[in-house]
Amino acid sequence: MPERTAWRDVPRPRARKFATLAMAEVPALAQAILGEIRREYPGLPLVVDDSGEPMALVGIRRALEDFVDHLLVEEGGPHGRRLEVFQEFGRGEVLQGRSLDSLQAIYRLGVRLAWRRLAEIGQQVEIPPPAMYELVESGFEYLDGLVAQSVRGYVETAARQAGERLRLQRRLISLMLSEHRTDPTDALAEHAASIGWPLPEQVAVGVLLRPAPESVAPAVGQGVLLDMEYEQPRMIVPEPDAAGRPELLERAMTGWSGAMGPPVPLAEAAKSLHWAFAAVRLMERGLLPAGQVLHCTEHTEALVLLPPEELIEDLARRCLAPLDQCAPAHSRRLVETLLAWLETRGGAPEVAARLGVHPQTVRYRLRQIRELLGDEVDDPDRRFNLELVLRARRLRDAGGGSGRR
Repeated sequence: MPERTAWRDVPRPRARKFATLAMAEVPALAQAILGEIRREYPGLPLVVDDSGEPMALVGIRRALEDFVDHLLVEEGGPHGRRLEVFQEFGRGEVLQGRSLDSLQAIYRLGVRLAWRRLAEIGQQVEIPPPAMYELVESGFEYLDGLVAQSVRGYVETAARQAGERLRLQRRLISLMLSEHRTDPTDALAEHAASIGWPLPEQVAVGVLLRPAPESVAPAVGQGVLLDMEYEQPRMIVPEPDAAGRPELLERAMTGWSGAMGPPVPLAEAAKSLHWAFAAVRLMERGLLPAGQVLHCTEHTEALVLLPPEELIEDLARRCLAPLDQCAPAHSRRLVETLLAWLETRGGAPEVAARLGVHPQTVRYRLRQIRELLGDEVDDPDRRFNLELVLRARRLRDAGGGSGRR
């Protein structure tokens, strides 16, 4: 015959007497436990049910009754059938914006108080100490069950709340980034208020490239809005130059790549998005550095000169056509010298120092350039066009580089 536990060694009549006395104590014990909880936690809100009775009192009473009932039920019998109220307690913690820590502390306090009275009843009916020790263990196992009920309610409610917030957040992001927004400003403020997002004066908009399809969202911190539903996620950073924010974002974006558009007034967020997209397209073409989240303001030259590729190339063909008469290698040297001269506007020594050649070589090349281009090199508008196309070509040939402002 298998060994029986200490509680099951208690004669059934004595166990029933214990349970009867304990059940009779439940109403007063529940009131006493609630009173002690309210003294320990004076700020605890007291929610009432449809009948006007405090839900906390209902929960304590049901938990006590269920535990005592369980003492006389054969193993595997019904247990915890009326404890859905503890799920409500978990839901309430979410709605109050609290964690489950305080709720679990309250449960432990209730178990200690209940055990104190059950121990007195056990002595009264002469329950052997080993059996009472077993009841202590059962009490804490029972506590785990109550906590599990509350965790279930907490998690379900938190998930619903997070899903609703995410929906509202995506709507807010969509409104801000719409180029032809028809919603008035107060509608934007209303959507922001629904998720507790203070409207900033300035924002910067980022477009991200996922490190991997299953990548989780970067921990960008409170206040930064993320929409991960796009193939290339969007990020809206309020007050991007606020103290500490650039450093926080740099840490959070480790392993990610993409681009941050320039800071703009909130109403012009779509413009920041435009430049972020432009930078990402250049990254994908290998014309801007990949493997990081770069800032458009640090690559202004590349963003201005590289996207209108067809226009720049057409201008280059017209401006540089005379140089095509030379052999390709010699043409490249003339182009290099011309750009150095346009950028420095110095004499042969300055250009030679920049190119690492002899000044006499520079003088020879500049004479050839004048012979090929004529008076164009002295016209301010022509010089501007020449420098524009030559800078664009240098950026393109160098794969974008770091760009200069």
